[in-house]
Amino acid sequence: MITKLGIYLQYPFVRYALIVGVLIALCSSLLGVTLVLKRFSFIGDGLSHVAFGAMAIASVLNLTNEMLLVLPLTILSAILLLRTGQNAKIKGDAAIAMISVGALAFGYLLMNIFSTSPNLSGDVCSTLFGSTSILTLTQREVALCTVLSVTVVVVFVLFYQKIFAVTFDENFAKASGTKADAYQLLIAVVIAVIIVLAMNLVGSLLISALVIFPALSAMRLFHSFKRVTICSAVLSVVCAFSGIILSILSGTPVGSTIVAVDVLAFGICFGVGRITGGRRG
Repeated sequence: MITKLGIYLQYPFVRYALIVGVLIALCSSLLGVTLVLKRFSFIGDGLSHVAFGAMAIASVLNLTNEMLLVLPLTILSAILLLRTGQNAKIKGDAAIAMISVGALAFGYLLMNIFSTSPNLSGDVCSTLFGSTSILTLTQREVALCTVLSVTVVVVFVLFYQKIFAVTFDENFAKASGTKADAYQLLIAVVIAVIIVLAMNLVGSLLISALVIFPALSAMRLFHSFKRVTICSAVLSVVCAFSGIILSILSGTPVGSTIVAVDVLAFGICFGVGRITGGRRG
């Protein structure tokens, strides 16, 4: 098996998949803790459907660079979701459901009406569940993912204290002089970037798993924000790396395999947490 893996690693597309998978998993886990604590766990699912709809529009318009349309629309939707979720008339979960279902329905409708692809069902399946082949990642996509991922990590580290304050008590953060709305906007933009990056790897229907499972797994073991964040990042990277390796060796879809490993890791952490009671501090 090791020899077989060594042979696969000689191919650039395998290394590309590992680099992109690890970077996306790291970024997703950092914001995942914040989203879970703010009870916005499903915002990743909602935004991924928005990105799917945006990709359908870009396809209809025959845009050569879909990112020019997908990223701005996803960022705008993230801002609307976080803003609307604070509205007493439309709660966060209802806002996510509205935007998510609407974008998914309109996206699929447009793809059917204006489709120029001979394999529409295959294209939709690939977009929803991730690419069935790791051959789809190009050097340009890897470079773009690297730049954006490093930017996300740097932003999170630089504004860690402010994100921590807004996550736990937004009203107190505002009272203490923190520009909570500005940091909510920052969180929304970062989330949107992560969602768009992750679509090529795991697909729009599986993105929430990258955001939620590592955070929930870390919360079974630790109770402080810093330790949970660090543990979540480590678990997410390990699961993504392991999932990609397993998918290469067994020939299974990359996205589904990564999510399966995340679910298994959560089960292990849940069991360990029940035995030890978690570690506080």
